[in-house]
Order: sequence, then C-alpha cells, then structure tokens
Amino acid sequence: MAQDPVGTLPRRGRPRPAGLTLIEVAVALAVLTIVTTLALPVWRHWIARQELANRAQALSTALTRTRTEAIKRGHRVNVCKSIDAATCADEGDWTRGWIVHGDYRAEGRPPDGEPPIARDPPVVAPITVDGNGPVDDYVSFTPLGEPRRLSGALQMGTFTVCRPGHEAIQVVLAATGRVRTIRTRTTCP
Repeated sequence: MAQDPVGTLPRRGRPRPAGLTLIEVAVALAVLTIVTTLALPVWRHWIARQELANRAQALSTALTRTRTEAIKRGHRVNVCKSIDAATCADEGDWTRGWIVHGDYRAEGRPPDGEPPIARDPPVVAPITVDGNGPVDDYVSFTPLGEPRRLSGALQMGTFTVCRPGHEAIQVVLAATGRVRTIRTRTTCP
C-alpha cells in the first residue's frame, strides 16, 4: 500500500470530509423541482378554495351579527350591499361589500351622519356573491331576531358565493333568522 504524504486519500477510521458532492446536490435539486411542479397546482387550488370559504364565512358572520345587534339594540338592524362602505346600494351584487347599520325608522338605509355598525370590503376577484330575490338588496332583522322585509313580509333566501372552476358555497338565511353555509356540488361558471 502506497503512502500518502499529503494526507488526501481517505484512511480507515478517519471520518469523511463534511459537505455534499455535485451529484448529491443535482439529485436533490431534481427531486425538489419534481415535487414543486406536482404540488404547486394543488396548493393554488387549495388557497382559492380557502378564499371562497372565507368569503362565505364573512357573509354568514355579518348576517348573524346583524341579527344579534337587532336583538341587543331593541330596534331593526339591516345588512345591505354597499359600494362606498357608508350607504346602501340598489344596483349590483354583494361582491362589492356590505354594511351593517341601525334602522330606527324602518327606512332601509342608514340614518344620516351615523357610521355603520360594521362593514365588509369588496371581495377579491374573481369571487362573486349573489343573493336570490328576497335577499337581493338587503336583509333586515326585527328586535325579535326575525328576518323581515321593510314591508313586514317574512324574509329568507340564499346567497351563492362562487369562484370560476370551484364548487359554489351557499349561505342560507332561514325563516327563523338562523344562518348556515352549505358546500354544493355545483361548479361555478
């Protein structure tokens, strides 16, 4: 056996120098690239689904809070779609946001100069929020926590929260004033 005067050849019992070889680094990068390529679309879909669920939950929370405020305050409280986070909007859908406001005189709009109780900002595109006929413009709760239109008629309905390519989530307002969310099997257009 030849002697190594410089000490560059590995010997028995001597630990291998620390670090990675070029081949080990290349294999690790290849595996990382493959895993990232496969996981990224799944990750994006999961994030989009969570954003959709969060928006449905925000609407459900706003409806529940409106009901609670009406009972607590002893007068009618409404939630309505809003473009400017201060007044109720007659046009458009719920995608641009909404406000919760006291409605002492059952006029369907916030009293002049009074700030809203709560507000929610516009949704992040491409999520949409639409209410069916009875809840298309506003939801109003009486001091007893009942959802009633300003005319006194019973108010119940369904909001559909959608994102293209994902399954819709419905926020359902029951005649009792209770709110629930339902994941559907209907794919949003």
